[in-house]
Amino acid sequence: MKCKGIETSTNDFIEIKGDSVISHIDPVLEPADNAAWIAPGFVDLQVNGFAGVDYNSPAALTDNALEEIARSIRAIFSTGVTRFFPTVITGAPADMLGALKNLAQAKEKLAEGSAREGLAMEAFHVEGPHISEYDGPRGAHPARWIRPPDLEEFRRWQDAAQGNVRLVTLSPEWPESTAYIEHLAREGVVTSIGHTHATCEQIGDAVRAGATLSTHLGNGADAVLPRHPNYIWEQLAEDRLAASFIVDGHHLPESFLRVALRAKGTDRSVLVTDAVMPALCAPGNYRLGEVDVELKDDERVVLKGGTRLAGSSLRMDVAISNVMRFGGVSVMEAVAMATVNPARVGRIGGRIRGLRAGDRSDVVRFRIEDGRVRVLETYMNGECVFAERRH
Repeated sequence: MKCKGIETSTNDFIEIKGDSVISHIDPVLEPADNAAWIAPGFVDLQVNGFAGVDYNSPAALTDNALEEIARSIRAIFSTGVTRFFPTVITGAPADMLGALKNLAQAKEKLAEGSAREGLAMEAFHVEGPHISEYDGPRGAHPARWIRPPDLEEFRRWQDAAQGNVRLVTLSPEWPESTAYIEHLAREGVVTSIGHTHATCEQIGDAVRAGATLSTHLGNGADAVLPRHPNYIWEQLAEDRLAASFIVDGHHLPESFLRVALRAKGTDRSVLVTDAVMPALCAPGNYRLGEVDVELKDDERVVLKGGTRLAGSSLRMDVAISNVMRFGGVSVMEAVAMATVNPARVGRIGGRIRGLRAGDRSDVVRFRIEDGRVRVLETYMNGECVFAERRH
């Protein structure tokens, strides 16, 4: 790998060289006037599906299904993402196990031989089923499969996932939550608070037990909350919690986003897409597990026949563009929210320092045109996995 660009974290013009790891980062004395930006490959901690593929499918992994997963990951590369957490949401116990087993098999098989897509499946995120039973905080998760935290179920997840579950989103309102979070923390699994109706005291207990993240803060919540106290203020004020945000222009109003970024600081803020299967597809009706959804012309994904959001069709390159526009942050800050911050929160080695010699050669080159990120090239482990077609 050999590429040049303006490093987003320093504003210096550099040339990066390396194979699977970065061997040299050298200054370029005479930069081009139209130089592209260069950054670590983007990281997405919450991807339920993409490009017509649902990562929650429990059906047996056929050769065709494996190729479809590979195709969806190649589409993800086009957005600048080099590492992501396939996300399994609330469902029947057997279905969740089937989905985790399929993802583990795909991760392994798609990293064999010349295949590279499996390397992008960094680890798995399980969102639910230990979330709030209440309508509102529950979001689009199926009510009949909501259940309390259960360590035996977690062990079954890890067995099916071949140890790849690294992030679990739950609500600390369950009596079993504190002991459950403490156990996950001992195993090196990140616990995130989300889809919650917890009291301020329960949130405090969860943080002391080891919770370190808030999942898509501001969403998965009641439509109407007490002025104060409430579980959103409590998470915003808690410095030990980082927070992820879905910045698609639909999930959060601009005013909330700006306040949340100020409360958390950009160093504790993480961009996620929460993308679902219809992302990068044509508007229309789709089925996610046992839930029917509709991808609208304005790119909202809603429960069919209603207005409740059911994931997103967001791309990470668009999320970066949006957070600069709606959140009023710099290129440096926006890129950090999609690279070093999620790497730190998700405990992804070799990514938490940005671009450094000795780190993995996961790199993205992009331009910003009219406020929009345009990905030119994506490199993973030193190999070009996406290059923009030039006409």
